[in-house]
Amino acid sequence: MPTAVTNRISTECPVQASGHPASVADPLGHRDRASAGGWLSRIRRWFGPVQRGRIVDIGWTMRETKASFIWENPRPVLNKGPRSSHSKIVSVCPAMLDHESRLIEVVCPIDARIRFQRDAQGRAVLENVLGDASPIRSGHLSQMVKLLSEKEWRHPQRPIVQVITPYLFLADEPVWLTQLPPFHAYLPTPWPGLLISGRFPIDVWPRTLMWAFEWHNTTKDLVLKRGEPWFTVRLETMDPSRKTRLIRTKLTPELEEYLQGIDGVSNYVRGTFSLFDVARRRRPKILLAPE
Repeated sequence: MPTAVTNRISTECPVQASGHPASVADPLGHRDRASAGGWLSRIRRWFGPVQRGRIVDIGWTMRETKASFIWENPRPVLNKGPRSSHSKIVSVCPAMLDHESRLIEVVCPIDARIRFQRDAQGRAVLENVLGDASPIRSGHLSQMVKLLSEKEWRHPQRPIVQVITPYLFLADEPVWLTQLPPFHAYLPTPWPGLLISGRFPIDVWPRTLMWAFEWHNTTKDLVLKRGEPWFTVRLETMDPSRKTRLIRTKLTPELEEYLQGIDGVSNYVRGTFSLFDVARRRRPKILLAPE
């Protein structure tokens, strides 16, 4: 029989709201020195000389240790088709190769068939359609897959489902990460909605990634299949011609302490991007510690 998974909770926003630090004035109308210093450091950071190396190292690690074997390592996107002697085959297109070289693929960790419905009281709930036949226990599915509070949906008829992943990406020079749907792959069972995307700088704000799904057609089940592409990560460097290299990094005590300052801040403030200057001031000099 189908098993009810959860009703609803209020969790961290899937995509951090953008914002800019407000200028703070003293009684005489002068800008606060700390604020001005923050803007100066930002200008120096963005317009100063970039590092000479042609390769930008991107570190990744996992913060969750329980059942960590279900989470596959992130991997570069490489659409390799059958070999051909034709010189104009699409798979050797330099524009396509350059684009795909900046993409990282993360695959789904579980098999599940989830249904959205409302209970007798009209409350939004998720249902484990496979019940006892499900590869994942309903109790564990309810811990993993959360339904965002209705008050926080973007549209009253489009529920938002979240999964907090253990994946963490970081860098020691300016790099922006964009989390995107798995647009590079064909899914035999299309999702009945959209992945909510987001973009943020992983040299300053290396937060753990969240899979956030907006359910547009609630008459259809959300089918997740282990090993299928789940989301895509795109990396942007200051110099677009530079390549990136993905390496596993250690979760050092200094990094963990820094991450604690980022965790859950959206529960306390609106516009978390306004905290970037604070994060820069408190950031350890080096985050990347290759294993």
